[in-house]
Amino acid sequence: MARKKKKVGMYPSGMILFSLTLALFLIGFCGMLAVQSKRLVTFIRENYEMRAFLDKDLSKAQSETLFKTLADEPFVLKTNGQPQITLVSKDEAAKEFVAETKEDFSKFLDENPLRDSYRIKLNEEYFEESKLATVKQDIEKIDGIFEVVYQENLVDSINRNITRIYMVMSAFALVLLVIIVVLMNNTIRLALHSQRMLIRSMQLVGATNSFITRPFLGRGIWQGFLAGIIAVMLLLTALQIAIRSLPELAAFQEYEKLVLLWGGLVGLGVVIGFLSTFQAVNRYLGLSLDDLH
Repeated sequence: MARKKKKVGMYPSGMILFSLTLALFLIGFCGMLAVQSKRLVTFIRENYEMRAFLDKDLSKAQSETLFKTLADEPFVLKTNGQPQITLVSKDEAAKEFVAETKEDFSKFLDENPLRDSYRIKLNEEYFEESKLATVKQDIEKIDGIFEVVYQENLVDSINRNITRIYMVMSAFALVLLVIIVVLMNNTIRLALHSQRMLIRSMQLVGATNSFITRPFLGRGIWQGFLAGIIAVMLLLTALQIAIRSLPELAAFQEYEKLVLLWGGLVGLGVVIGFLSTFQAVNRYLGLSLDDLH
């Protein structure tokens, strides 16, 4: 049987495709976690409430005027144009107090000591200790407001933990990217080992480096593109399985950002495939005959 002739640029690529797909999947998974965590952080911040207690014996008209004044403030979160301000009467507050503490103060007090209050959700950009303190002062200057309270320690704790999470994820993604580049360089270099003599033969008959390199680069770009597509399909499948298992995750999806992430993943695969192949081919182009054996 005649031996099959080798063609330039044709080398075993199964391991390269598998390694690059796995690497891109891990990078994409980290990216999806970052997108989801950012949406979760926004959800937590925008559902945090600052409580503004009202002066006693405010009339209904005064209360409505106060509501409009608060609604016009830039720090108040607005959803579909509606200010996220909720009036909680002192009777409702009493029921909440009893439910939380299991103590009914009405048994030993003649009147309800609590006050009516507005619970105000703030825009995410105001979720900082210094800005919250300023917001508190601005609200307390409004006529009809008795006192404004919020959990200062909770805000500080949330911000510190969010910063730590982002730092850990960024460091992990950076380390992962470095490992991927090194791994792909070594994998492609080993795959091209079988073509080293063919590369030298082409050099001996006068082929230019660009002519020799072109088919390798084309194959590297195709492998990177295909690995990116497969990684995106795996990520999309994993996301759908997660949403089916935990339907609440559907509310945190930002598909525009996910599409950008997936597109970037395919582009990253192409770039890694091109650069790794280019570096590996150039290494063999520069070796002496003794080093090829």
